[in-house]
Amino acid sequence: MRILGAVLRTSDALRPYSTSSPLTIEQLELDPPGPHEVLVRIEAAGICHSDLSVVNGSRLRPLPMLLGHEAAGIVEEIGSAVAGLSIGQRVVAAFLPRCGTCAACQTGGRLPCTPGSHANGEGTLLDGGRRLHAGDESVAHHLGVSAFATYAVMDARSLVAVGADVPPDIAAVLGCAVLTGGGAVLNAGRPTAGQTVAVVGLGGVGMAALLVAASVPEVTVVGIDANVGKLGLGLELGASATFTPEQAVDAGFTADVVIECAGVARAFETAVALTAPGGRTVSVGLPGPEAEVRISPLQLVAEAREIVGSYLGSAVPSRDIPYYENLWRQGLLPIENLITARIELKDINEGFETLANGDAVRQIIEFPEVSV
Repeated sequence: MRILGAVLRTSDALRPYSTSSPLTIEQLELDPPGPHEVLVRIEAAGICHSDLSVVNGSRLRPLPMLLGHEAAGIVEEIGSAVAGLSIGQRVVAAFLPRCGTCAACQTGGRLPCTPGSHANGEGTLLDGGRRLHAGDESVAHHLGVSAFATYAVMDARSLVAVGADVPPDIAAVLGCAVLTGGGAVLNAGRPTAGQTVAVVGLGGVGMAALLVAASVPEVTVVGIDANVGKLGLGLELGASATFTPEQAVDAGFTADVVIECAGVARAFETAVALTAPGGRTVSVGLPGPEAEVRISPLQLVAEAREIVGSYLGSAVPSRDIPYYENLWRQGLLPIENLITARIELKDINEGFETLANGDAVRQIIEFPEVSV
């Protein structure tokens, strides 16, 4: 079938992206789903830093690639071997498929799926194939999703069904920002009553982490970001206080659990510095491969601290997405407050420039119900 999608062909475009237009809206051919795959009509897709890291070249991926990994849509067609999904269901995409059988998949979410990680690096679906083409040219899938398009074929293991009462924009944010930020808090940080959780970096993932932390009973939440414009929203989303990094350090502030969501070395060092003795630093941000930090091993030992890495929030999507869905349904997780703009696919380059400027929490691309 013919689809419209936003394709990245070069990762060296100059800013502003609103002028250089690194992403081009193209007509592509999309193959039918294989036995373990599903055709999804995309309803909503979020613009995330993991997309930006491919656009700016800090995360190398095979090109050309159809970007987009945070999305929700409607099941339109199901492969012959797919069970548990039905046509017409709303589904959430998870950007790391889990095969369910490898050793990493037996760790309860702590380690990313080995075949899924390999497929993501190669720009394929979980079975190693590609379903996207521009004429005779193969187009890579982004993290098994490629959601900046009117339709997508995904492996069924990249999808989790949600209730029809969950709006598409809410459902989309569940699959990346909430799954990653919330999981960093609940699965890796594991705060208990009476503790303080600090979130360093209040982008989409960081704000989601703050929102989920605020849902934990008897936990105090503090937001930290260098962009003072985001501190007010942090308070609105449930933080008891917000600081710039300098303010937090100067005040001698520390927390039992510190979640680093910025994906830059300096933010990681700040998160470690703000962790109290006996506390845990959780890093969920993805800096460039050349990034390095300096920490004190003596301080780690003498103060019995922990540093934990958390990819995709150490999540099992089929387990965790329904949990966050129910929190939202109960009014305990107002995910809609994370969405700062709704745009059309044609405005995607302007959206990436807004994200690169640090002026957005989550921008959602909305897709009308039309076929190409």
